[in-house]
Parts: sequence; C-alpha cells; structure tokens
Amino acid sequence: MKKFERIAFLFPGQGSQYQGMAQDFFHNFSAARLTFEEGDDLLKRSLSTIILQGPEEALTETKNSQTGIYVASMAILRVVLELYDIKPYVCAGLSLGEYTALTAGEWLSFRETLPLVQQRGHFMNEACESTKGAMAVIMGLDGEVVEELVREVNLPKDLWVANFNCPGQVVISGSLKGIEAGTEAAKARNAKRVLPLQVHGAFHSGLMQEAKEKLKPYIQAAPLVKGSAKLVMNVPGDFTSDIEKVRHDLIEQVTHSVRWEQGIRAMEHQNIDLYIEFGPGKTLSGMNKRIGVQAHTVTIEKVEDLDQLARMKLD
Repeated sequence: MKKFERIAFLFPGQGSQYQGMAQDFFHNFSAARLTFEEGDDLLKRSLSTIILQGPEEALTETKNSQTGIYVASMAILRVVLELYDIKPYVCAGLSLGEYTALTAGEWLSFRETLPLVQQRGHFMNEACESTKGAMAVIMGLDGEVVEELVREVNLPKDLWVANFNCPGQVVISGSLKGIEAGTEAAKARNAKRVLPLQVHGAFHSGLMQEAKEKLKPYIQAAPLVKGSAKLVMNVPGDFTSDIEKVRHDLIEQVTHSVRWEQGIRAMEHQNIDLYIEFGPGKTLSGMNKRIGVQAHTVTIEKVEDLDQLARMKLD
C-alpha cells in the first residue's frame, strides 16, 4: 500500500453551500456535533439550524454562507482526523476556504477563526447591499486572454478578474455595467460560454474595498502563529510562510484575484501525492482534474466518502 508523505488539504469557498451540508456527519459522529455546538456557542446564535434545516434563502446570505461552510468543513475535517492518523503537508482554501486552511494547518484555532469569518461575512454582506454587483464565469478562454480583455474594456472601477480557477475557467467580477461589457468582450473573443454566477455581489473586486478596510484591523489583531502545515495563499497563488505576509494576503484577498490554478501548480512542484477536499461540493476536485494534477484527489463530503480513505489504509 502506498505511503502518502505529502498530503494537501483543500477547502471550498462561498457558493458551495447547500441546506443539510455535513448533516450525516452531524448525526453519526460526536466530533461533528460538538463542532456545530461550539460554533453556535461562539456566534451566540443557532447557525447549525440554518445549515441543517435552512431556509435556503437564509443560508445563501453572505453572512450565513461563509460561517456555515467554515463550520461544516471543520466538522468533517475533525471527524477524519479522529479516524485517521494523517497530517497535511500543505493546506489551501478557495477564498473563504483560506480561513479553514488556516485552522487545519494550525495557524489559528477554531475559536479564533470563526469570529473572524463572521466579521468577513458581515462586512462583505454590507458591501453587497450598498453596491449592486455581479460575477460571471468565462468558459474556454485562458487567464491571460481574460486579463487582456478586462484591460481593453477599460472600466477600472467596474470590472476585475476575480478567480483563475483552472484552464478555461476564469471568473470576472464588478458592477452590472462592467459584467455586461466583460461578457460582450468575452463572446467577441469566442468564449465557449459566459455564465452569470448566483452570488450576492461582486466578490474579489474593487467594490469590496469598504469590506476590506473594515476587516483589516480584525486580521491584524488575529493571534496567528506559525502552523504545522505549509500554506498556499490565494493572492500570490503560491506558498506563504511569513506570518505578516499571511495577514497581508488575507486582507488583500477581499479585493484581489484568487489565483487558485497557480496555487495548485505550486503544490504540484512540491510533489504532493494526495489531495483531500473537505466540505460541501466537489468543485475543487473538478478543478484539479482540469488542471491535470498527477496525484489522486479525494472529496470527503458525505459519510460514505470515508470509504475512500479506508481503502487507502491511511491509519
């Protein structure tokens, strides 16, 4: 049986949420139930009810989806760590998932991270309410081409590149005017499709500047320590080891592009031999496939997914 020496833990971001995520873990493992209960205690509200029972409209609100995904992902992670003697070589998360990666890599505890996630969700929610924005995914164009067309559209206060997800999948973000112009420009460049995203606002764009400024003092005050696992951060799309650089990247991430594809390629250069995605959805596993990672990727979303780890005899 193969011995996995360099394991990457990956965590999803906003948009992956759905009513009932991690519910089977909640019902089958005390570690998951305790995580949900701890989350409710810290937030002084019943977030677990919104996660497990909805309503869906409440869960999709930025202030609930971010905390909800974080708690659900951590509940699943804690169960896995209880069952298997595995440690990550590196942790990474897509946007919001970066905070789960901080906890998984032991840079910041659950009790320290969840209130930070709540502040992030609250401030971003406010920004969405104050400025109407949108996002769209462009299929079939390379990242460099999308960057070029955003420059050519020349609406610096209306349109930004938000996510470099994987080859042929790049997200733009901005005002309704900016997204309309970006969509037309992408179609003119023969994009396969341009699909609007069902999101609350223009994340990872200049329209989040107000949220970034409000979140900044909370991140600066967070008691970060050098973790047991390495981190790959969204802003540089690369490994980040300095604590002050981690703070900087967390702050800048609110308004800057998420360089996810570049981050995964940086991990590939470190010879990762197993990727494990924890949390709702299988988005990151799908991206790994399109990026063409050499190692196996496993998604742990449901209790039945644990069978994949059992077959690997990780314990």
